[in-house]
Amino acid sequence: MARKFLYFVAGMVILVLAGAFVFQVYGEELMEVAFVPDTEFTAQEVLENNVYADTGMWLARPELVKGNPALWLPTGYEDTDEVFPDSNKAAVFFIHPTSFLTKDRWNAPLNDKESQARARIFLRGQASAFNAIGEVWAPRYRQATLGAFLTTKPEGQQALDAAYQDVLAAFDYFVAEIPSDQPIILAGHSQGSLHLTNLLKDRVAGTPLANRIVAAYVVGWPVSADTDIPEMGLDICEGPDQTRCILSWQSFAEPADYKRIVKVYDTTIGFNGEPRKDSALLCTNPINGDINSSAPATANLGTLVPNDDLSDASLVAGSVPAKCDNRGFLLIGDPPEIGPYALPGNNYHVYDYSLFWANIRADARRRMTAFLAR
Repeated sequence: MARKFLYFVAGMVILVLAGAFVFQVYGEELMEVAFVPDTEFTAQEVLENNVYADTGMWLARPELVKGNPALWLPTGYEDTDEVFPDSNKAAVFFIHPTSFLTKDRWNAPLNDKESQARARIFLRGQASAFNAIGEVWAPRYRQATLGAFLTTKPEGQQALDAAYQDVLAAFDYFVAEIPSDQPIILAGHSQGSLHLTNLLKDRVAGTPLANRIVAAYVVGWPVSADTDIPEMGLDICEGPDQTRCILSWQSFAEPADYKRIVKVYDTTIGFNGEPRKDSALLCTNPINGDINSSAPATANLGTLVPNDDLSDASLVAGSVPAKCDNRGFLLIGDPPEIGPYALPGNNYHVYDYSLFWANIRADARRRMTAFLAR
């Protein structure tokens, strides 16, 4: 029962994180009472220099083998493709989504056991998609609490800004630690992808590092093709073999109702200083590996489906289609039988990775092969 409850809570965390706009979309008054801290924001202590040299500051890292959630594979799954030799593997930097729920503070303590346990669950179903082609580095960071996304209080943005400073420190250590010519894959989900958009803008755009990025998987966070991508240092992944490019999608079953999300999105400002209103969302089809396309369920190599007690998951092929609509959302057909954690409007945000786990795995392998063949 305890394990079941933990999985339920973990699902609910991601479930409510459809984006920074969710507080205006799904019952903001109730959500604010339940999750938004009523305390003042307290600036976090600056992390000590080189703090990420400590393996304890990472949920996943090459030296960590026992209990490493990024090394997980579905029951009965075996890779049939050739394994990349160590000399050709990528270094994967993965930023996990929000797992801190409490309202007694704006940022999670690094020693909070519950949020760290939830983060490990997320990594198992998301970061594991990349473990065939590289070694995953997933930092612990003083993430913003769930309530930071559910309020217009300035403390919410302060909490996100503080969390981002930890992510930057972890990334800087990661880059300094890996070989100077090693290919890099960047990935995240929800709050993790929000931080990843800024990291691309601040650490990749206009730098030699951009030439080492195989691909960036900015999943579960809206990215404007017009106002954001030009400032993020990489092109859009328009084809399945393209490298040094960005992928992004947000999953909805049909009929999809995202009108309120779009309404709030259209009030925001892009990275280039221009309004995002009416700009196209980047919509990658994770089955095809291209943009604005359609793919039948038969082309889906495998969806992660949890077992009855939620202690594991199996891979089911051919069950979920995907197509990008005109506004830039990814439609997945009828609501799939994958679990109960769907948002209103048939929003399958919680399942952005698990719906296409095997295709994401194949996509990363394909882009890595293309990158090495340049």
